[in-house]
Amino acid sequence: MAEPISPYDVAIVGLGPTGATLANLLGAAGLSVLVIEKEAGIFPLPRAIHFDGEVLRILQGAGLRDEVLAIARAGTQGMHFVNAAGDTMLIRGGTSALGPHGCANNYYFHQPQLEAVLRAGLARFPRVELRLQHALTGLVTDAQGVTLSVRDTQSGRESTARARYVVGCDGARSPVRQHMGSPMQDLGLRQPWLVFDVVLEQPMALPDHTVQYCDPARPMTYCNVVGPRRRWEIMVMPGDDHEALVHPASLWQMVAPWVKPEQARLERAAIYTFHSVIAQGWRQGRLLLAGDACHQTPPFLGQGMCAGIRDAANLAWKLEAVLSRQAPDALLDTYETERSPHVRSLIELAVRLGNIIQTTDPALAAERDAKFRAGRPEIFELPPQMLGAGAFDAACGTPAGQPFPQPRLADGRLLDELLGRRSAVIGSAEAIASASPATLEHWQRAGAIVIDRPEPPLANWLDAHAARAVVLRPDRYIVGVARTGPDLDRISQYLPVAP
Repeated sequence: MAEPISPYDVAIVGLGPTGATLANLLGAAGLSVLVIEKEAGIFPLPRAIHFDGEVLRILQGAGLRDEVLAIARAGTQGMHFVNAAGDTMLIRGGTSALGPHGCANNYYFHQPQLEAVLRAGLARFPRVELRLQHALTGLVTDAQGVTLSVRDTQSGRESTARARYVVGCDGARSPVRQHMGSPMQDLGLRQPWLVFDVVLEQPMALPDHTVQYCDPARPMTYCNVVGPRRRWEIMVMPGDDHEALVHPASLWQMVAPWVKPEQARLERAAIYTFHSVIAQGWRQGRLLLAGDACHQTPPFLGQGMCAGIRDAANLAWKLEAVLSRQAPDALLDTYETERSPHVRSLIELAVRLGNIIQTTDPALAAERDAKFRAGRPEIFELPPQMLGAGAFDAACGTPAGQPFPQPRLADGRLLDELLGRRSAVIGSAEAIASASPATLEHWQRAGAIVIDRPEPPLANWLDAHAARAVVLRPDRYIVGVARTGPDLDRISQYLPVAP
C-alpha cells in the first residue's frame, strides 16, 4: 500500500509579487507551503512600477522592509494631469512627509528587483518549498484538502501533491479560476496601450513626477521610475498599425519631445490591453484566488500590484488562524466580502480617471478642459482603505475596517515591530481594567498584545477618535474602538481564539 502524501498547509500557484508575498507571510507564520511556478526564473523586463505605503508596511511584516527600500525610491511629487495646452487640470497629491504607515505614501521600483527580494526572502523558511518549471494540470478537492496534479515542464514528469488549501495567484488567465468557474465582471474599460520602457544613457531634464498627457490627438503617460529608468505609456488610436507602432523608428518619433535614441536605451516596447474586471467568487471551499486571478485594474492609479499584495495580507492571517484552529473555516468567507468592495472602488476610480485621460474627441476634450479651467488644479488622494463587511465590528462605524497608523515609538521601533503578527488591544489602564474577566481570558487565548500605557502617538490617536481603547487584527486593520467596558467586551469577540 502506498504511503499517504503528507499535506502542505497551503499550496500557492504562481510566484509573482502576490504569490511570493503570500508565501513569505505564511512562511513567517511557520506554515508548510508549496509554491508552483511554471517559469524557470523572474521575467527580466519592467512591468509594475509603483506601490504605496500600505504595501511597504505589508512587506515590512514579511521582514523585508530594508531590502525593499534599497531597490525603490519614494515618489513625493504626485501625478499631474496635463491637457494639450500644457495646463495642469488635476493632481494626485504627493508629499515628502511620512504617511500613516510609517513611510512615504508612494514608491517607484523595477519589478524584477522586487521579485528577486521576495524570492530571496523565501530562503529563510525551511517549510516553504518552491517547484519552478512546474505547471498545474489538475485539482481535485475533498473534505480534507486538495490534490494537485503537477507537470515538470522540462522532463514532462507528472506528480501529485496534497494541500489543505490552494491559492491561485496565477494571473489574469488563472487556471485555478477557470477550474472554479468564477465569472469575471467587466467594469467598463478595455483599451490597448503601448508601453515603452527606456534606460537613460545621460542626465535628462525630464519631470520628476508622473505626468498624464491628456492630449486628444494621442493620450500618453510619462513615469519617472527608479534610477535611470523611464516609462511612456501611449494610447493606441483607431487605425494604428500595431506592428508598425512598436517599430523603434515609430517609438522614438512619438517620444521625440522628451528623449532621443542617442540619449536612452530601449528596454521594452509592447502593446497591452488595459482591463477593468473583477471576479465573482474568490473562494470555492478550499480553493481561493488572489491578485490578477480575481481582479485587474487599469494602471492609471498604480494600484494593480498593490491590490494583489493587500489580498495576500488579508488572506495570510486568516489562513494561519484557521490552520492553527484558532478560527473556524468560515473566517475565510470574509476574505472576498472584505477585499472585493475596496478593489472595486479602486477599479472604478481608475476607470473614471481613464475616461479623463483617454478623451480623444477634440470637442469633448475642450469641454473637459473648460470645466477644470474654472478653478485651480483639483488635488485628489486615493480613497481611504476601507474593508467591506467581515471580521470587524461594523457597528462601530469609522474607523473600524480601516488600517491603524504605524507611528515610530520612543525606543525607535515602528509600531508593527512591537506587535509582530499578533492581534493588539491598545488603551488606557482604566479602559483595559474595565474589560470583563472573560474578555481578559479571550485576549490571552488569542495571543493578543495588550498595551495599557500607550505612548503619545497612540494616546493622541485615541483622543482624536474619542476612544478609550482600540482593538487591532494581525493585519493591522481596526476591529473597532471602545468607549465603554461593554464596547471593549463586544469588539474583542472578533479576535480569533483557540478552542
